[in-house]
Amino acid sequence: MPQRHSKNNNDLAFFTYDEKRKLGYGTQKERLGKDSIKPFDACCLCLKPFIDPLCCQKGHVFCKECIFDCLLAQKKDIKRKLAAHAAQQKQEKEEENEKAMLRKSREIDAFDQQNHGAVPQYNDRNHAQDKNGFHGANSVKVTSYEEEALRTMKAFWLPSATPEAPVKYEAPSTDTVCPEGREKLKLKSLFPLCFTEEGNDDKASPLNRNFMCPSCKITLTNTVTLVAVSTCGHVYCKKCAYKFIAVDKVCMACDKECKEKNLVCLVKGGTGFAGHGDHLEATDFKHLGSGSGLGLVRPATKT
Repeated sequence: MPQRHSKNNNDLAFFTYDEKRKLGYGTQKERLGKDSIKPFDACCLCLKPFIDPLCCQKGHVFCKECIFDCLLAQKKDIKRKLAAHAAQQKQEKEEENEKAMLRKSREIDAFDQQNHGAVPQYNDRNHAQDKNGFHGANSVKVTSYEEEALRTMKAFWLPSATPEAPVKYEAPSTDTVCPEGREKLKLKSLFPLCFTEEGNDDKASPLNRNFMCPSCKITLTNTVTLVAVSTCGHVYCKKCAYKFIAVDKVCMACDKECKEKNLVCLVKGGTGFAGHGDHLEATDFKHLGSGSGLGLVRPATKT
């Protein structure tokens, strides 16, 4: 006889909560490791140790070459979209003028038919008007009825008569955006960063460089929240920045004046598979009966 405890009660016609957990269904949580987190001294675009780092006002760090290429590509794309939008507007204006001319010609034909007898009707957009714009009894259609019907026919089974859906180009925004935060970003809003290296070894490779806080001399890592001064670019730990620089309103490394609004917190970055900031826990929901037709109908979603 089976035990009556809920965790060992396995004679039910449905899965219990504990059985679902043992089978791996439900929300699975996992804390991200070091391999999933972008180092603080890596570019947000190429994910390599940065060279000539530039920072935006939101704290995203990029290589100088990477962010310049990104902004240039965005400007080229904006220029292409503006040209496509202008061409579409010009085409729409031409179509409106053509419809107005066709409407006017139909009114003239109706007037001629009423006063001079029957006049052949036409729907040819390429109909050549007289130099004076007059369509009288001498007007002749350029194409025959069969050719006109074949030209205006919409048949999906004929490649030459397959209808095409018009492509609408919306007016694009002329502002370049940050590739990480998606906020408006201009080239003049970027400021260079100046990290203080440990030791005086200038021959150290970029992969083996270690940086420290100019104030308390601690080694900067991903566990330390970094703050940059936008006026000069020096990088401090958060504790020193708000304890000394925000109070004295001067940079301790170069004695340049600054205000509290010039302190920019550098974003702790994840890669494309990890979130930014302090959200270092990944969750995945797997519903019961996925792919087998059992249980819930809604698909599994990632959060």
